[in-house]
Amino acid sequence: MTDSPLALTDVHFTWPGKAGFALSCPSFALSEKERVLLLGSSGSGKSTLLSLVCGIAAPQRGQIRVRGADLGSMRAGARDRFRAEQIGVIFQQFNLLPYASVLDNILLPLTFAPDRRRRAGDAKAEARRLCAATGLPDDLLSYPAGRLSVGQQQRVAVARALIGRPPLIVADEPTSSLDAATQDAFLALLFDQVADAGSALLMVSHDERLGARFDRVVRLDDIVKTGRAVA
Repeated sequence: MTDSPLALTDVHFTWPGKAGFALSCPSFALSEKERVLLLGSSGSGKSTLLSLVCGIAAPQRGQIRVRGADLGSMRAGARDRFRAEQIGVIFQQFNLLPYASVLDNILLPLTFAPDRRRRAGDAKAEARRLCAATGLPDDLLSYPAGRLSVGQQQRVAVARALIGRPPLIVADEPTSSLDAATQDAFLALLFDQVADAGSALLMVSHDERLGARFDRVVRLDDIVKTGRAVA
């Protein structure tokens, strides 16, 4: 599993000061270039698991490995740098900088990730390529992101996550505000770009209808236990 895009082994975590909310995950992994849908309802521990996978939080026990590197063994600053280099994140609310241009938003991860910048090559040209691939007109590159439609902002978020070809893409409920037709179009776009980057995809959702589009569907309840005290 050392070369896996993502592997969790015997992970245990408890939030401090949050009524003892705890999560354990005995085992979970993604294969090379695999597209996995993780299904879970509100309050099931999705946010906690994503925080651990992305290195925002560190487990008290166990290992979380991305490309063989153990996030739990790193200090907070090292985890932040590693996340910038190796993980592309598509947030549910996109988390774009509203007054920054589309181009600056897409290039933002490269500011903190020199290796990822090198992988991107000509970063501005790569940003333009991703915009074209996701259906964003070139003349929007100079627009403030806050002036774009929701659909356009979503495409910017995808381009930002994919620039520099990180081996792992994590998407947090990116289709939650979309109707069925728009969901299909977005997933087709996302899958095409993830495949082109050679990345693995972990997408979290509560919508079971999306499952047929993925290589594998995993229910959160099947891989984690949550509660006030997890043994």
